[in-house]
Amino acid sequence: MLAVLSPGQGSQKPGFLTPWLELPDAATRLTAWSALAGVDLVHLGTDADADEIKDTARTQPLLIAAALLAAEQLPLELVGVVAGHSVGELGAAAVAGVLSAEDAITLAGVRGREMAAACALEPTGMSAVLGGDPDEVLATIEKHGLHPANRNGAGQIVVAGALPALADFAAAPPAKARVIALQVAGAFHTPYMAPAEAALAAAAGGVTAHDPARTLLSNLDGTAVTGGPEMVSRLVRQVTAPVRWDLCMRTLKDLGVTGVIELPPAGTLAGLVKRELKGDGAPEIVTLNTPDDLPAARDLIARHATPQH
Repeated sequence: MLAVLSPGQGSQKPGFLTPWLELPDAATRLTAWSALAGVDLVHLGTDADADEIKDTARTQPLLIAAALLAAEQLPLELVGVVAGHSVGELGAAAVAGVLSAEDAITLAGVRGREMAAACALEPTGMSAVLGGDPDEVLATIEKHGLHPANRNGAGQIVVAGALPALADFAAAPPAKARVIALQVAGAFHTPYMAPAEAALAAAAGGVTAHDPARTLLSNLDGTAVTGGPEMVSRLVRQVTAPVRWDLCMRTLKDLGVTGVIELPPAGTLAGLVKRELKGDGAPEIVTLNTPDDLPAARDLIARHATPQH
């Protein structure tokens, strides 16, 4: 069984969309999507520097545009499972047939703008916690009044909340854990994002959701979602709820996934899968970063395709 994964914020790199513009109609697609997203996706994906594409309002629609531009080059009818990390869930929902590409891009634009606005309301942030006993890490997070925003598996938890509490947490970290402050605008996937959740809910009310055409996993609990409206509801709730990527990877293993393709900008999720799903039965992985990677991705799909009935 083959899984396609759509990455989230932090995976972007300056100029990463440049080679994709060589595909027929790619520039036309990106120009049309730019009007929906409210940002210049061509500029952001080619000429913008690292600081410009770090802006949440710009990054989120850029990531979804990149994932969908690449996904359109694949035989998705042979894909068995789809999942996305954080904003990548919008890309996954489109790949699974729940949302149109246009609606996914539009919602990514709203999500990015509104989360950026919520970040500006008070000083918050996020830090990666690497290693340590997971139960002790979670207990220490709770003790400081912080939130486990991302539980990524492979010994990685992202903590989020008020900057003073994050500083206290870093000054006395859990045993055998390393704390790295992340360069983000605020505490994503926590109650601090409540205004953004409300705005996204209003925007999502205007989209048509279809039931997924293939297995679609949710960050809320790692389960497969069978209804389109339910997935849209979960996409909205995910703005303030923790990302349970650890549970998504557990489901990938339980489903017997043998091949994984990560959409561009690829690498982050592939690394987590490699560290978590290792040993006998570890899936074969292709990271799709340029059109030159498409033949390998198509070959992987052909060899690990889900049988069609």
